[in-house]
Amino acid sequence: MKKYLLGFAASVALLSAVPAQAVTFKWANDGDVRAMDPNTLDETVQNSFLGNIYEPLVRRNKKLEVEPALAVSYKQTSPTVWTFKLRPNVKWQDGHAFTADDVVFSFKRITSKTSQTGGNVASVKEVRKIDDLTVEFETKAPDPILPQAFTNWPMLPKHWMEANNSAEPVVIGTGENYALRNAMGTGPFKLASREADRKSVLEKNPGWWDKPEHNLDRSEFNVITNAATRVAALLSGEMDMIYSVPPQDIERLKAAEGIKVLQGPELRTIYLGMDVDRDELLFSSVKGKNPFKDLRVRKAFLLAIDTDAITKRVMRGQGFPLFEMWANGVNGYNKALDVRPKVDIPAAKKLLEEAGYKDGFTVTLDCSNDRYIADEAICTAISSMLARINVKVEVYARTKVKFFADIAYPGYKTSFYMLGWTPSTYDAANVIGDHIASRSLKLSVGNVTGYSNARVDALIGMINQEIDPAKRQAQIDEVTKIVQAELPYIPLHQQGLTWATRKNIDLVQPADNTIPMRWVQVH
Repeated sequence: MKKYLLGFAASVALLSAVPAQAVTFKWANDGDVRAMDPNTLDETVQNSFLGNIYEPLVRRNKKLEVEPALAVSYKQTSPTVWTFKLRPNVKWQDGHAFTADDVVFSFKRITSKTSQTGGNVASVKEVRKIDDLTVEFETKAPDPILPQAFTNWPMLPKHWMEANNSAEPVVIGTGENYALRNAMGTGPFKLASREADRKSVLEKNPGWWDKPEHNLDRSEFNVITNAATRVAALLSGEMDMIYSVPPQDIERLKAAEGIKVLQGPELRTIYLGMDVDRDELLFSSVKGKNPFKDLRVRKAFLLAIDTDAITKRVMRGQGFPLFEMWANGVNGYNKALDVRPKVDIPAAKKLLEEAGYKDGFTVTLDCSNDRYIADEAICTAISSMLARINVKVEVYARTKVKFFADIAYPGYKTSFYMLGWTPSTYDAANVIGDHIASRSLKLSVGNVTGYSNARVDALIGMINQEIDPAKRQAQIDEVTKIVQAELPYIPLHQQGLTWATRKNIDLVQPADNTIPMRWVQVH
């Protein structure tokens, strides 16, 4: 009996030593995260993925409201000074303490010449360390939405970046550094492995400062470019969630056993941009001049593009026609100004003839094929629509990694392109400063068109410091009217949001289209 009891006790001890099966969440997208360095690109998929590793001073909750994160509190101590108290006892994933030195370093890095994300701190003049857990920000002018802007500014580890020769970000395609393929954050997950264009794996950070609302040990992000394969992976149980969902498969997935489809509006505007800066377009049959410098050409394009047909037929109801550069739900949207001119092919042809292009011309339309809902199909549809006014559009669609590398700073190698944007502050000022204000203001690097308007530049300065909501809205409305009159951009639609998951998955679908793993539960 004694031997039996000893053997039983040993068996119990052995069983208790075996860990419970790890909880893994597997999800797939049609395109990859471009880099592990947060300062290389201000793009939703990249920001969303890296937001599980790196954290800002303040973050968004489930309702997209601002709440403390690596800062426990903040206050405006004068019209141009904000004081942030940092959270004590926060550790980087290698055990080093998070301090004010990291905040100062993160500011220097995001504002360096090679950073692509400086627009998130464009209003900040200086950062001062008061003590290890206190930081002071001085702005160039009063900034009424500074905390909102900071929600998309991740803190980076000074010691780790410097030790790995990554103190400055690298412009992708121009060089390499350690931070492009590795990560060291304070967040709920840490990077376990990275296979570009295939799979990136996160593992739970047991030393995270916050109380987890997830039950994950591991999160696997898979790149499945083929839409049919992506849907099949969900239906078979190989994947727990897919995003994006092909429009043609939505009803099928809604009817499938064990699957649920989540839908809602997104805070993203999809738009067309035209090079209005160069004297000769890079990719056009027109030589010696730039047809997009003629407002009549831009108006002709507007009148030829049928956004109702795009959203209803191409997107199958997953979009909402829009004539503002910021969508409904973004602060600054004005429904009264969201009135698009009706399609008018005869008027468009007449405008082109008056501009000297009666027989049209050829131009390349740059698009992604793995970033937005039906992105390549939309560009193909636009090509057909512009053919009705004798403009031959050659669609050049490729993966977002190659697409962004081509059209982005510093080269802006495009003549005509389709892009989407969700303002990180959920405020129109972000779009104006990042895309519409002159490049010379150096508010950001997102003005691909090269558009410049002195009044817009003056207005963004006013908008960034106006405290009175009514006056500020009037200033934003004036920018809207200028853009609608001068058309360096043609807004197309507000994109819808559609995810599909297995029914044993609980998660939150924010309107900014991020997927925070800290709220994912697998049952």
